[in-house]
Amino acid sequence: MTSADLLTGSWAPDQDTIDAANLTRFLAWLADTGRGQFDDYHALWTASVADLEWFWEAVWTFFDVAAETAPTATLASTEMPGAQWFPGATLNYVTQAFRHATDARPAMVAAGEDGSTEWSWARLRAETAAFAAYLRSVGVGPGDRVVGYLPNVGEAVVAFLGAASVGATWAVCNQDLAVSGVVARLGQLEPKVLVASDGSVYAGKSRARHAEIDEIRSALTTLTATVVVPRLGEPVEGAVTWAEVLERGAGAELDVTAVAFDHPLWVLFSSGTTGTPKGIVHGHGGVLLEQLKYLTLQLDLTPEDRFLWQSSTSWMMWNMLVSGLLVGATIVLYDGSPTYGRTDYLWQVAAEHGVTVLGAGAGYWLACAKEELHPGRDHSLAALRTIGSTGSPLPASGFRWLQEGIGRPVPVFSMSGGTDVVTAFIGGCPLVPIRAGELNVVCLGVQAEAWVDGRPVVNEAGELVITQPMPSMPVFFWNDDDGEKYRAAYFDKYPGVWCHGDWITVTDRNSVVVHGRSDATLNRGGVRMGSAEVYDAVEGMPEIQDCLVVGVELPDGGYWMPLFVACADGEHLGDELRSRIVAAIRAGASPRHVPDDVIEVSGIPRTMTGKRLEIPIKRILLGAKPFDVLTPSAVDRPELLAEFEGHART
Repeated sequence: MTSADLLTGSWAPDQDTIDAANLTRFLAWLADTGRGQFDDYHALWTASVADLEWFWEAVWTFFDVAAETAPTATLASTEMPGAQWFPGATLNYVTQAFRHATDARPAMVAAGEDGSTEWSWARLRAETAAFAAYLRSVGVGPGDRVVGYLPNVGEAVVAFLGAASVGATWAVCNQDLAVSGVVARLGQLEPKVLVASDGSVYAGKSRARHAEIDEIRSALTTLTATVVVPRLGEPVEGAVTWAEVLERGAGAELDVTAVAFDHPLWVLFSSGTTGTPKGIVHGHGGVLLEQLKYLTLQLDLTPEDRFLWQSSTSWMMWNMLVSGLLVGATIVLYDGSPTYGRTDYLWQVAAEHGVTVLGAGAGYWLACAKEELHPGRDHSLAALRTIGSTGSPLPASGFRWLQEGIGRPVPVFSMSGGTDVVTAFIGGCPLVPIRAGELNVVCLGVQAEAWVDGRPVVNEAGELVITQPMPSMPVFFWNDDDGEKYRAAYFDKYPGVWCHGDWITVTDRNSVVVHGRSDATLNRGGVRMGSAEVYDAVEGMPEIQDCLVVGVELPDGGYWMPLFVACADGEHLGDELRSRIVAAIRAGASPRHVPDDVIEVSGIPRTMTGKRLEIPIKRILLGAKPFDVLTPSAVDRPELLAEFEGHART
């Protein structure tokens, strides 16, 4: 890789990278076992979607999945929804999580603004066994629900593993979510046990959560026990302490209950911006296979890695981070603000703990780029070998800044998937070059295409669809007995085909550009354009803190495309800045993307996982009342919505 490559943000693997890659080992294994010989990644991908049974049987065998009962088939039915994967198999996610336990390196590092602790594999196993024994002692077994109100601490991982090991189903909410939002999610599950932290530490402040815990306990009427984790060391009346749980289960062996392949492992929740959050249920086996595949073959994670993805417990990336245990990596949990004290604080955490694979939302990388930070100069990042990005499209400028900021060739693997499948449809591959602004491959076993009017297109923007089943597609939605909500979420537009709601371009190089949500796509004169192109042009401007663009179909048949901007501290939108914004969009996107109005607001509200509220804001601009289209607990700053209501055109 040359200095010119650093400036363009591109990356290409050298021979050492190719030789050391897990995927190279997988290709050699396929050849050695007579399963096939493939010259490159695309040839392997083509085979993986041409014969799903062949590919997923190979994944099962390559990873030597530990099953108590062997499956009778690989894929008994390909119908979507309702595909039947590995019927007859019984296993447990937790078994795989401890298969690589070793004294040579820790299982976890629990880092926070107030210090860090290394967890040995022995400690993780002992506490998981103790918590599982406690759950069984209070009557929790297969099919019951155990829920958490927890920040990103080591005990959250233990509580999940303990619940899964007894066959219970896990769900968790981070403590930045309002009580009403917690109850709207966890209350659906009628849980038996709540695990809650007495508080959290964020942005330099300790936040006690006693009142919130009391409210949650009162609302969750099915609870038989509450266990409190001492993040701040403050007791909660009427609850069992974590220390008591460990004392009761001291010396217990980890007893893992084998369950069916599609037995519910956890429930993740939709954002809930427009109603009750949907409970998305994933099975043990599907999660196990998909995350083994993605982390090992796409992200190239190894047992020697230290893996940190900045996330709250409410985001699916926390689940992906925890799954680093499946491959034996040391997972680094970070409980705190990534910008504690200064924007580059997350880089300091990565340096202090020797992180080798570092991931975050695209918004964080862009915030660093805007300040023109130099993490490679200012922090000891010699161990770092891979960057991950997700949450929203990472523009080409973000790729370029990461290469320049680190100052040496490090692959930037952007990924696109979602809570729906708790994995990626499109992501990275260490054998394939990366071009800035593009995701370099469609993931193995994923038949992802861009569709226009029901047909696949190349080098043209279209709807992201998945035409064949994946093991980690939801088993079902919670409280959706007839499957109507599930079908409506993905299969209404194209029956039997998963329509994800993203707008993408598949290039003739087999890479992918993600333009944003398809239901928020801009449509000027019948030409559909991605909002991501506008954000790419504007977000790099130092005067702009955040922005949001929508296209509004007006009742009189007109079309209004406003751009809302929140200015950086000390900046305000004047004629000169407005002109430069328009010029940047015209040059960086196209004249069609130039907004009709540029409007200053004090902030851009987002979901609790950082996504822009394009569709709800569009409805507010058409005259809807904010809390008729949005649930306040699902928005990070609901007080900002009134500003958009003031710009409504009815």
